[in-house]
Amino acid sequence: MENNKIILLFDGICNLCNGFVQFILKQNKKRNIYFGALQSESGQRLLKEKGLPCDKFETLIVITNGTVLKRSRAVFLICSQLDFPWPLIGIFKIIPRFISDFVYDRIAKSRYFVFGKRDVCMIPTDDVSDRFI
Repeated sequence: MENNKIILLFDGICNLCNGFVQFILKQNKKRNIYFGALQSESGQRLLKEKGLPCDKFETLIVITNGTVLKRSRAVFLICSQLDFPWPLIGIFKIIPRFISDFVYDRIAKSRYFVFGKRDVCMIPTDDVSDRFI
C-alpha cells in the first residue's frame, strides 16, 4: 500500500456507513481513500492481519501507513482527506478522545435503529469499483 493510501473498513450492511462511503466518494478528489466492507473477504483478511475482531462491526476502521485508527479518530482522519470545508472538522480533535468516542459510540449503537440496514453489502458501480478492495 502506498504511503498516501487510506483504507476505510465499514459495516457493509449499515445504511449510515454506506451513506458515509458515498459522501466520501464525492468529496475525496485526491482519490486516496479506498473502501472495504468489514464483512467482505478482504475486510476480514485485513482485520485478521491487524489482530482485530472479525465478528464485531461497531466502528469504522482506518488503516494507513500500518496504523489502525478507530471511532472518532478514524472519522477525523477521513475528514482531513476530503475537499474543503470538511477538513475543518479536525478542529474537534481538541475535544478529549473519551468525549468524542463517547459521541461516536452513541451514534454507532443507534445506527441500525435510526438509519436502518441492508440485507446485503453494497456493490460498487463500475465508475468507483477501483476504489474498493
